[in-house]
Amino acid sequence: MTSVDAIVIGSGPNGLAAAVTLARAGLSVHVYERSAIPGGGLRTEEVTLPGFRHDMCSAVHPLAFASGFFRRFRLEERIPFVTPSASYGHPLDGGRAAIAYRDIDRTADALGVDGPAWRALLGPLAREADAVAQFTGSPVLRIPRHPLVAARFGLTAIAQGGPWWDLPFRTEEPGALLTGVFAHATVPLPSVAGAAAGLTLAAYAHARGWPIPVGGSQSIADALIADLTAHGGEVITGSDIASLGELPDARAILFDTHVDAAARLGEDRLPGGYLRKISRFRNGNGVFKIDFALSGPVPWSNPALGETATVHLGGDRAAIARSERTVARGRESDDPYLLVSQPTLFDDTRAPAGKHVLWAYTHVPRGSTSDRSEAVIAQIERFAPGFRDLILSTATKTAREMERFDPNYIGGDISAGMPSFGQLVARPVLSADPWRMPGRGLYLASSSAIPGPGVHGLAGYYAARSALRHEFGITRMPSLAPERSA
Repeated sequence: MTSVDAIVIGSGPNGLAAAVTLARAGLSVHVYERSAIPGGGLRTEEVTLPGFRHDMCSAVHPLAFASGFFRRFRLEERIPFVTPSASYGHPLDGGRAAIAYRDIDRTADALGVDGPAWRALLGPLAREADAVAQFTGSPVLRIPRHPLVAARFGLTAIAQGGPWWDLPFRTEEPGALLTGVFAHATVPLPSVAGAAAGLTLAAYAHARGWPIPVGGSQSIADALIADLTAHGGEVITGSDIASLGELPDARAILFDTHVDAAARLGEDRLPGGYLRKISRFRNGNGVFKIDFALSGPVPWSNPALGETATVHLGGDRAAIARSERTVARGRESDDPYLLVSQPTLFDDTRAPAGKHVLWAYTHVPRGSTSDRSEAVIAQIERFAPGFRDLILSTATKTAREMERFDPNYIGGDISAGMPSFGQLVARPVLSADPWRMPGRGLYLASSSAIPGPGVHGLAGYYAARSALRHEFGITRMPSLAPERSA
């Protein structure tokens, strides 16, 4: 086989970010993807009925305008996005709802007596959202570029990460609104890790909003692939790599895979001490995913929820915390937390005229084979009476089926490793360069590496940057911006 400069295994957002960065540096790059369709968690497919296009993993992209990689790539110039006036919402019983608008003053005003506390908590982080993105997307062992912002962020995460988290608030609404976004992290609540992840997303919600790519998440993958191929790179689909011996010779191999798969493939090149550390890396709990084709929009009891594509369900702060702790103990919750998204409120390319798609998942114990459809439908119906009558078709994936869809989601863990505090600091090991594996030319470029889960491309970008420096002697990073024609 003809040799290449660099190989990337896996074509998720991190793998494609790595490949683009390497190709922009003038290297020959091959990307190997086991599926017939590249994109990993960015895939958009018809899985219910013809004409209904569903995002297979990520749907709404808070990091699309905040990630250091996507800002260098200028993603928002390459594909159209719609950014709702409200980033996320949270219904409560009795027709109440709390809404996180892009406008923090509008959000605070709607929260009434708790408005000043909301401004005090999130206002400073939202004003420094770029600095928050830089701090949370970098290794802990490096000195923060903005130490005061980092210190404020850390103190706020501690304040919202313990049993005292309700002290700033007098009503249920702000706590529920925050807890819905904290629960994205799939960790027991309250916790500093959940608060840190949620506060990052909440800060972006008031800074640039939570954008939706027109046409679905596949649009992001397509933009990355277009840039890669324009610079000589190649994506080879239908290639389930079982051994590095199947690959052409390359000076660098980057794994956009779970760290377990990277360690298995590179075992002959990796020292025993590193493999023992990796064996202690823990996976998190799983998700049950369900996609709906609907005959109309979700009939929320509170119509203000129609201003956002993202809604968190599960009741008040205490109820969501109970649900997440139940899952962490290995049981399914009778009152589950749900994350739902209805992108067709803002992007009519995703369904036939007048129809809608609804994307939803709930957390379940790792490896669960339970079909949670009825629990999900009942929870939506609780806050949107009549929802059940709108369902035209559904497509489901249990946690175990999520792993079959993408082997990186071990047991249905879409984070490629539990995002606990310890595993966000040492991901997958404690190092100033956690992407560089101690084997000749091997690099970890996935969500199993810092900065962890999310569609940001940063793990891939950092891994490529490390490979360029160590394998090719390239220390000046290439421009990733679109090239203007003369």
